[in-house]
Amino acid sequence: MSSADPLAHGLPHREPFIFVDSVREITPAGNAICVKTFSGNEAFFRGHFPGDPLVPGVILAEALAQTAGIAAGHEGAGKSYRLSAVKLMKFLKAVRPGDEIVLEAGKIAAVGNLLQFQVRATVLGETAAEGVIVLNEV
Repeated sequence: MSSADPLAHGLPHREPFIFVDSVREITPAGNAICVKTFSGNEAFFRGHFPGDPLVPGVILAEALAQTAGIAAGHEGAGKSYRLSAVKLMKFLKAVRPGDEIVLEAGKIAAVGNLLQFQVRATVLGETAAEGVIVLNEV
């Protein structure tokens, strides 16, 4: 278990582009569990979709990439990572404002400066999105 503040884990993002509210768990093996709840007041909901707001898939993918970054950052203090690839991402369930999204990232491979993570977002235990994120150490 670790500090709940995502910024305490080296996440370089800031408002309005931070999509992790808190860190529930982080392990030395390169795993992290984070949480995000969108209020519904975020600007993107005005157009996605009026009267039927959904969290955009690209925002879910970014939240998962930020979770992977937190997991990667745990390995080496002071290291910085950037999103290099999103692979095999599937969106299986609509995510709406007010849903608590549990974001999971687990390191599955490392080659040179590249780290690969299996990622999953769940709402009430149901998988909403899953795929593979590749980060590059810069």
